[in-house]
Amino acid sequence: MTMPLNQPDFSLAEKVALVTGASRGIGAAIARTYAAAGAKVVLASRKQEALDEVAAQIQAAGGTALAVAAHTGDPAAVAHLVERAVETYGGVDILVNNAATSPHFGPLLTAQESHWDKTLDINVKGYFRLVQACVPAMRARGGGKIINVASIAGLHPQPGMGIYCVSKAAVIMLTQVLAQELAPDGIQVNAIAPGYVQTRFSQAIWDNPTLNDAVLRSIPQRRMGRPEELTGIALYLAAPASDFTTGAVFVIDGGQSVASLLPP
Repeated sequence: MTMPLNQPDFSLAEKVALVTGASRGIGAAIARTYAAAGAKVVLASRKQEALDEVAAQIQAAGGTALAVAAHTGDPAAVAHLVERAVETYGGVDILVNNAATSPHFGPLLTAQESHWDKTLDINVKGYFRLVQACVPAMRARGGGKIINVASIAGLHPQPGMGIYCVSKAAVIMLTQVLAQELAPDGIQVNAIAPGYVQTRFSQAIWDNPTLNDAVLRSIPQRRMGRPEELTGIALYLAAPASDFTTGAVFVIDGGQSVASLLPP
């Protein structure tokens, strides 16, 4: 007798996904993928006009999307964002914390207090605010998925990006702590750690031929990643297929993290 094949479940039908930093780059790519998988997507970032463009693209492709401008550094805006998601779609099943900032570039000791405050407020406390606001809705629906976008900068120091590195290391530990604490609620918490991806966030590097060449030499694949190349792991972490995966950090960097192990 032939046994049926067990296919992993990657459907997000009837799920509600909230994605921050969704007006462009990695956040927008993840939102499009979730919508294509059947999720109702709530898009968040600071600028309404840019969000509306992404929402229109998703809707034109047959998906469902709601655009809500919200600054993750503002607790009231975060609360309003989650309230809109619950009022419109009935709850929240998936949270992607992606919004981030990096106002300081240079030696760490040249940073000002304001650089620390802004970076940690958005990159770490902003993630915490969204989790704190979404977890009650997830518990009400019997569980959920939280995906925190970290960075290889949280695992390996990157030149000139000291505060950002510290903030992304904090995101990784935040992910692990929350994974442990929320497991009894049926909520899985994982992190994605991208490497050098072509987004507006990294434009200062890829617009500079000298910097760009130096970074590309450190990547075994000798190229930048594309936002769409992160959406496969993001879909896995949002779908039932990952129900036994929590507290993990998935590095997507073209091999940059292991480059020192390769022959020159």
